[in-house]
Amino acid sequence: MTTLRQGITQLLFDWRSGKDCALEKLITFVYDDLRRVAKRYLSRERQGHTLQTAALVNETYMRLLGQQETNWQDRGHFFAVAARIMRHLLIDHARSRGYAKRNGDQVTLHEWSAAVPEQSCDLLALNEALERLGAIDPRKARIVELRYFVGLSVEETAEALDLSDITIKREWLKAKAWLFRELAK
Repeated sequence: MTTLRQGITQLLFDWRSGKDCALEKLITFVYDDLRRVAKRYLSRERQGHTLQTAALVNETYMRLLGQQETNWQDRGHFFAVAARIMRHLLIDHARSRGYAKRNGDQVTLHEWSAAVPEQSCDLLALNEALERLGAIDPRKARIVELRYFVGLSVEETAEALDLSDITIKREWLKAKAWLFRELAK
């Protein structure tokens, strides 16, 4: 796994430096993971959502093409950017369908807390709350993106952000509590 992570990081550096074939190789390494992230996003959407996994991955890929100049740090950074792109694509899709503020697109927050077995909120409301969190505490917002949206474990998130596992656990709990409060307003 470490060799694969190092390979992905090297391909990101090669892509940034202008090597044309690096992105194609990178996509072959990460395509299945991008599909997993897309499926994770779409599994939280309302029934009958019209956006398909392959379309979300392909649109993400197209947007990633414009990210060549990004100062890529590592695999975790890449997936955080890809997850943010997917989240924004879903937000744009919801807005274009007129679901804003009408409970049209629901996401389930059951994974966040054992105390709340099934709680749903509007996708746009979640996005707005996460944007507010990012404005006051970017690290907590990044942890939410990596844990909830990308699906990284505590250990993977800690590695991606160069923090300890216990810091990730503590910040994750605080971020979840903050988001629950914001979404309950």
